[in-house]
Order: sequence, then structure tokens, then C-alpha cells
Amino acid sequence: MSKKIICLFDVDGTLTDPRQVIKSNMEKYLLETVKKEFDIAIVGGSDIEKIKEQLGGSNLFEKYNYVFAENGLVAFKHGNPLPSQNIQTAIGEESLKDVINFCLRYISELELPFKRGTFIEFRTGMLNISPVGRNCTKEERLFFYEYDLENQIRQKFILALKKEFPNLALTYSIGGQISFDVFPTGWNKTYCLRHIEGYDEIHFFGDKTMEGGNDYEIYESDLTIGHCVNGPEDTINQLNVLIEFTKQKPLQKTN
Repeated sequence: MSKKIICLFDVDGTLTDPRQVIKSNMEKYLLETVKKEFDIAIVGGSDIEKIKEQLGGSNLFEKYNYVFAENGLVAFKHGNPLPSQNIQTAIGEESLKDVINFCLRYISELELPFKRGTFIEFRTGMLNISPVGRNCTKEERLFFYEYDLENQIRQKFILALKKEFPNLALTYSIGGQISFDVFPTGWNKTYCLRHIEGYDEIHFFGDKTMEGGNDYEIYESDLTIGHCVNGPEDTINQLNVLIEFTKQKPLQKTN
């Protein structure tokens, strides 16, 4: 009897370019080729509305067996919502307020080539912090990403938060080009795995699989077979390998 397999995909940098809409060839490949062989699911750090914008709007739930937003804190199975939690309950309103106030002060004193709007986005299970502001254009995102690689703006911000709040059980995870996530420890993308049942193998595909990246924990999890990709086309290439060989021999994590 063949194994029952589900493929679980990160969104930005895996199925799409960062914060861009999925390309027609990728969506067609997933729905017409991959879905014939395996069940498919998605997990992103963004809220559900952003994931809908990128991956298919109102019929998103018809395409994927599971949809996990905010690392799985907002979860759907066949379009039906699953139990959720929120960050204010986990760490308390006072601590949450302290973190937000610290971030606002830090950003106000941060010297950058430019700043835009929406520096803190409050989500169900996390805060998304963008030193430069989420209202960047695509070109500004690319500029800040390169600037951040050279100057470690996000890493230094995270170090400052860890120093300021050493007793708060929070995790800081860099993803995408302009921001990082703050969430209760344990609420990384492995959170979504508690909802997935009935499979022999869970194959996870993500691009930020290095330590500190927001795909690291789920890529390294004993519950998944991890595939590190460097963009949507590489995702297709690795899926082709999976489709061809998964029934012949077990696959190991890829680099």
C-alpha cells in the first residue's frame, strides 16, 4: 500500500516571490500535477487576508486541504476553522504593551535611508515588526533587504528586544525582506503540525530554513521531511523529484 503524503508549503520565497501573487504556472502545477499525487497545504506567517491575496482569494480553501495563517494560530481544514489562540492571552496585556512601546521607541530612533508606514502589525498569534515599514514598494523592499544584509538592522533590533525582555518567553524570527515576527515560544510554524493528522509523511518546503529563519524549526522537526528551496522554480524542481522517487525510496532533508 502506498504511503499517504501531504506537501506543506511556505508561501513567500517558496510558492511566490516575496509578497507577490502566485504565478499561473506554479498554481497550475500544484493543482493539476501535485494534487493528483499528494494532499497539499500551506503555512505562512502572514494573516489570512494577505495569504488570500497571494494565493487565490475567496476559493483558497477549495485548493488546499489545510490553510495555516500566522504559523497555524489561524487554521482551516477543508475550509472549516480550527481552534485558535492569541498572543495577548499568552503573555498578558501589560507585557504585550511593554513590547509594543519598546518597539515604537526603538524604531523612532533608528536611522535608515527611508521609512514608510505600518511598522507594527498586530496579528492573532504574533507581532510583525518592520523597522522600515510594511508600506514599502517592491523596489524599496529590495533596497532595504540588501541594506539589512549589510547592516544587520533586524538582527540588532532582535538583540535589543532580547536584552530588554529576558524573562518573556518570546521567540524572534526573521522572514521575508523587511520584517521579523515576535511570538510566544513554541508558536513557530511547527504549531500547525498539531492539526495535521492521518499522514505517513509530511513534506515541508521552505526557503528560510537557516537558524533564525522562520522556516527553521519546522524544517528541522522530526515530524517533517524538509526541503530547502531557493524560489518557486526550485520548489517545482524538488516536487518533480518527490513525485518520481518517493515511492521507490525514502527522501532525506535537502539542501
